[in-house]
Amino acid sequence: MGSSSTFTWPFFYQYPPYFTRQPVKETADKQTSLWASLILAYCKHRKLYVLSPSDDIPLWHNKDINRRLSFDTAVAFLDDLVASGSALWLDPPHKTRCLILWKRLPDVAAAISDWASTYGVSDSVMLVDDLASGAEVAGTELEGMHREVLIRALHMLEAQGKVR
Repeated sequence: MGSSSTFTWPFFYQYPPYFTRQPVKETADKQTSLWASLILAYCKHRKLYVLSPSDDIPLWHNKDINRRLSFDTAVAFLDDLVASGSALWLDPPHKTRCLILWKRLPDVAAAISDWASTYGVSDSVMLVDDLASGAEVAGTELEGMHREVLIRALHMLEAQGKVR
């Protein structure tokens, strides 16, 4: 699933050193921040929810400058996203599949709650798949949302007593 419009790469994507972990702490911190923003923007633009550090995608490989992030560097950047709450490893011990939360779980939970209130379905029984692809959500921000994101957001709402 992707977007038909062209993704705009940030300036640093054309700078070869940013494809290698930087040893100086200040530079490494800036690099990590830039990559975190890029990963989230790229996934949101492409409507990607699951990302692998071994994927052969433009995010990890800039063919124009012949640079590719190593698997370990991609894992490190994804680990930073996980630590910030913007991603979750789907297979924590192996770190081969990462759920990218370009929309944070509390925001997804609020969107579900708002949608249910707006459309008068607060007391209805629904399937998770209906929340992602049902006619009821067509044209809303819930349409196309990854099942795992919805389930985790629903668990948050359940803990708040808003769904059962």
